[in-house]
Amino acid sequence: MKVTALIMAGGKGERFWPRSRVNLPKQFLSLTDDGKTMIQLTVERISPIVDIEDVYIATNKNYKELVMQQLPGIPEQNILCEPIGRNTAPCIGLGAVHVASKYDDAVMIVLPSDHLIKNNEIFVDTFKEACEVAIKGENLVTVGITPNYPETGYGYVKYDESKKDGNAREVEKFVEKPDLETAKSYLADGSYLWNSGMFTWKISTILDCFKKYMPSTYEGLLKIKESIGTESEDAVLEAEFPNLESQSVDYGIMEKAENIFILPGNFGWDDVGSWLAVGRIKKNDENNNVINGNVVAVNTKDCVIEGSDKLIATVGLRDIIVVDTQDAILISTKENAGEIKQVLANLREGGKENYL
Repeated sequence: MKVTALIMAGGKGERFWPRSRVNLPKQFLSLTDDGKTMIQLTVERISPIVDIEDVYIATNKNYKELVMQQLPGIPEQNILCEPIGRNTAPCIGLGAVHVASKYDDAVMIVLPSDHLIKNNEIFVDTFKEACEVAIKGENLVTVGITPNYPETGYGYVKYDESKKDGNAREVEKFVEKPDLETAKSYLADGSYLWNSGMFTWKISTILDCFKKYMPSTYEGLLKIKESIGTESEDAVLEAEFPNLESQSVDYGIMEKAENIFILPGNFGWDDVGSWLAVGRIKKNDENNNVINGNVVAVNTKDCVIEGSDKLIATVGLRDIIVVDTQDAILISTKENAGEIKQVLANLREGGKENYL
């Protein structure tokens, strides 16, 4: 069966401000030492399984030119431009009906565009197995990350060890982001994985789930499907997509469906959720700093400092993030890195949208 991929690339990447901006969000930035952008790495990573003409990019319509520039091999008709953000369920549904208009049925791998993976070979092997499980039946397959510390910022998936298919385990339940004590209990239990937001299923399977669990969205998706390849395609998308239920695929489908399996993903995953991730994905110096640009660091430890040509000099800093761009400078403690979104909220309230 043909294997396709949908890469979700519509996010704003606000926690990577001030490098990530409205007109150049995180997925189109290079955050690794190889110079490749995150979306380029995502497409490259999946290439042993999916032909380039079967890769679909779901993104904001304002980012179409960026996608075409960074991924010149992607057919233009495979760049799916959402008129408005409606969360992951409508995004996935849009991808599914486009694949359905091309093939009678196919497998679809769904990936965010802003994850980093250290071991691509294990990643590919994991998704090959995910495809095999998806093809066997009406199975929804997700990939979970084996936790190595009690993270409170991720959702978790509990699996049933007694019900397995190869490395895949049957999912018992999805659980929301826990408090610290609950996260510690999940880690000790051993049957919980981090919810990575990566999925594999047949197109027929996921569309049946939309019909069963999100019927109004399913009806809108059918109207969009009927218009694909016609002169009215753009007009129908503009009319129907904003009316689709704004819902995550986890809440809208996965928490309600049956035949859900999970594979452990032990391939060095990082969701690159904030500037803290830079300390994990880039080389640290002898003082555990990650430094990029024209920087002189004196008695500075455990810091992330991102600059360019302008000299940045630091003295006596600990656990600090400094990011310098042409028109904005971010200075934050690592502990408060998750509050960067509040800066953007204040900029909006103050009418300083030019800094967003």
